[in-house]
Amino acid sequence: MIDFEKASVFKLAPCKPEDIAGQVSPILIQGEQIVSCFKTVRDFVVFTNKRVIAVNVQGMTGRKKDFTSLPYSRVQAFSIETAGTFDMDAELDLWFSGLGKVRLEFRGHADVRLLGQMIATFVL
Repeated sequence: MIDFEKASVFKLAPCKPEDIAGQVSPILIQGEQIVSCFKTVRDFVVFTNKRVIAVNVQGMTGRKKDFTSLPYSRVQAFSIETAGTFDMDAELDLWFSGLGKVRLEFRGHADVRLLGQMIATFVL
């Protein structure tokens, strides 16, 4: 799902934490909580108070999943681009130390400013 060579882009829409909590709770550490989550058709991205978890659902049945953990402690820089009049999508770029850039693209109704504030809280 995340390709550090090509800075992959996803079209993400907000989803309810309870819709995906059962799939990510087994990999959360003690004290880690889901703050926000976004979903494509099958894949999803979870923002916790410790990291970003990108989940790539694979195969025909969707039982196989690839979990990519991106800790906030490795974020060197980030940028947000809000939705506009003609371009209704918003974007979040994260640069991870030793890994590269990850771009997440959100549908227009996602508030990336809140994501930016949250990430700043954990990174700065």
